[in-house]
Amino acid sequence: MTAFAWILLLAAATSVDLVDEVYQIPASEWRYVEIELKQKPALVSARYQVEAGAREVRLALLRREDIERLREDLPHGHLAETPPGATGRLEYPVLLPGVYVILVDNLASHPTAVHLRVRLDFGASPGVARLSRQRQLAVVLISFAVFFGIVTFSARRLLRAIKR
Repeated sequence: MTAFAWILLLAAATSVDLVDEVYQIPASEWRYVEIELKQKPALVSARYQVEAGAREVRLALLRREDIERLREDLPHGHLAETPPGATGRLEYPVLLPGVYVILVDNLASHPTAVHLRVRLDFGASPGVARLSRQRQLAVVLISFAVFFGIVTFSARRLLRAIKR
């Protein structure tokens, strides 16, 4: 029973809720939440819902350098963004350590109240990829060849030992 409790505890510790708050955003303004990833890659999940006011809100994931450029009205990039709307969801695998920002942008000319939720999932293995069909087939065939080679070798040795 104790081992099961430890497994549940470790499984639950792979994700962290960073934000679950309502933000008041003035007309044509934005707010942001910093995310600092020091070591492990994580899947950044963010979603928003407009609770009152304008329905033209977007979410974007940026690097800290890009938010500084945005403050100075310079060209900037983003890693991911949602289309403008009353609700939206953003998921992006962040593989490199650094400081990132979730930006909530009110595109309308009216103030709005936005409920924002941000979660980091360290157990999602964002860097995992699948092998192509050809490589999968090659791995299976090589594994069979090695297996049957070992079985054949062992069978020969056993038969020789029995005959003596």
